[in-house]
Amino acid sequence: MPRLLGIGDNTVDVYLSEGRMYPGGNAVNVAALSARLGHPASYVGCVGDDAAGALILQALQAEGVDVTRCRQAPGLTSWSAIGHRDGDRYFVGSDAGVQGHWTLTDDDLTFAAAHDIVHTSIYSRLDDRLPRLRAAARVLSYDFSSEWTPALLKGVAPHLDVAFLSAGEGPDAAAQDLARTVAAHGALVVVVTRGADGSLAYADGTFTLQATVPTQVTDTLGAGDAFITAFLHHWTAHGDVPAALKAGAHEAARNCTVHGAFGHGAPVPAQHPALS
Repeated sequence: MPRLLGIGDNTVDVYLSEGRMYPGGNAVNVAALSARLGHPASYVGCVGDDAAGALILQALQAEGVDVTRCRQAPGLTSWSAIGHRDGDRYFVGSDAGVQGHWTLTDDDLTFAAAHDIVHTSIYSRLDDRLPRLRAAARVLSYDFSSEWTPALLKGVAPHLDVAFLSAGEGPDAAAQDLARTVAAHGALVVVVTRGADGSLAYADGTFTLQATVPTQVTDTLGAGDAFITAFLHHWTAHGDVPAALKAGAHEAARNCTVHGAFGHGAPVPAQHPALS
């Protein structure tokens, strides 16, 4: 059973309409959702010494995620203020807090090497350390989200086994061109999610398309991370790209039916800056 390490970014998603905050961040979500799927999972990163940081660590521990190598630093945990409209989300403001206040050590790399999958993202501020992670990881995965640039793709893709990108809805040809570009830079498997238009993967010179799975949408936050989680575990275990895309689509649909990426909501402290 593949063991996954999420490394880097964390945040609390502050739902302004509810006055509640949920643990999140791409690396946190993928680790937590891996554990929820029954896989051994760990998370390494840095949270603040505030209520939000405690919430993230407590939620991960409740899901069975190993957080023994997490750091806590004085200051605020990263946060994102989020509004909701018709089940979809929009971002109001954010603060990175202390999440970048840590150093990747040799002990962290030894810890990473004990995992089958190491996953990080554009938000993790680890791009300059990817060569070291590449050397330690059996499978290295990275989420570019929708905020990639051509220079970032060129610099990061050579280190990756699996690259995830969000391209939004649009023509198949545009998403296929993007996937070819990332593969040409060196990524072994490239997955492009496209909102309501589904997803596609490019591997070994072949494209595979996957439609979305119909669902009752409560909250879309975390759906992309749920897709990534299921894809990674299925592909790592079986090497079957079409089946991994299907698994990702089904898990993303399921995740849309709950609040937050993996629950564990708590009241936002009255003095939290997201409320000001």
